[in-house]
Order: sequence, then C-alpha cells, then structure tokens
Amino acid sequence: MRRLAAAAFATAFAAHAAAETVAPPPEPEGYRLDAYRAPVPATLKGAAVVDTAKAFELWRAKAAVFIDALPQAPKPEGLPKKAVWREQPRFDIPGSIWLPDTGYGALSDATQAYLEKGLAKATGRDKAKALVFYCLTNCWMSWNAAKRAISLGYSNVFWYPQGTDGWAAEKHPLEERKPEPRE
Repeated sequence: MRRLAAAAFATAFAAHAAAETVAPPPEPEGYRLDAYRAPVPATLKGAAVVDTAKAFELWRAKAAVFIDALPQAPKPEGLPKKAVWREQPRFDIPGSIWLPDTGYGALSDATQAYLEKGLAKATGRDKAKALVFYCLTNCWMSWNAAKRAISLGYSNVFWYPQGTDGWAAEKHPLEERKPEPRE
C-alpha cells in the first residue's frame, strides 16, 4: 500500500512539475487582444528581452527610459456621489514613466496619441533612445506596448517580462507612481 501511495504521489508531483515548465506561447503576428494576464512569449521580434539582472543594470546605469504599461483601474460607473473613490496605488521602478492603458491590443485614437506623445517626451524625440517596457509577470500589456513602440520606429526597445514582480522579488527599490497626464 505504501508503494502505491508513493507511486501516486510521485506521479502527481511529476505532473505538477511538468505543468510548471510549460513552454511559453509563440509570438502572435499582431497584438494580444484579450486575456492580458496569461503566459507571455519568450521573444518579441525587434526587441531585446531582458531579465531582472539586465533590467537592473540598465536602470542603475541610467542607460534607458523605463516605461510602465500597467493599465489603471477606472472609477466605477454609477458610484454614489458620496462614495469615496481611492485609486489603487502603483509602485513601479524608480524614475519610470507610467503610460497606463497603452498595452491593450486595440487602442482608441486618443490612447494611441497619448502613447506617442508620452514616448516622444520620454525620449526627447530620439527614436534610438533605449526604452524598457514592463508591467507584471505574465502581463501582455508590456509586450503589446513594446511591439507598438517598435512599429512607431523606436529602434532600441527592451522588453522586461518579469516586470515589477521580478524586480520586487530581487528586493530592488520601488516607488509610488502617478500616470502621465492625458492632456
């Protein structure tokens, strides 16, 4: 009976371990349009994919502009007038520029313009300036935003798929951030 139980445990453990090492999905041709919190590809054509150590090196050397693509939760519609609405604070990589909602697969004209203006301001209109896009682990928002920057002609794009989750796991500093104004 013990052997049977041990074999069952070993089989269950092996199945769990196999599930943890599932290959990342392939890059789609276009943008990811739904299920934004899901496993991401290991690559992004036209960009360099960096891990936490490389992202930290770029940050410490001030060798790139860091762009946070995490969306911002909207104020709920129909909220009673006397209800207090507190935005969820965002803690990101120090010195970053937060351009929320720019990582969705389809952008409105206003959000596209907000992204373009934000990137132009962040780079001083230098499309060769290094940009590091991030969000959270398994978040397609940064992948989409980085892909969009490439399509806009930015030539030195880095994608940091572990995002603030990977950054915080290494105990690197985070700071509270407000989004760039949408003027």
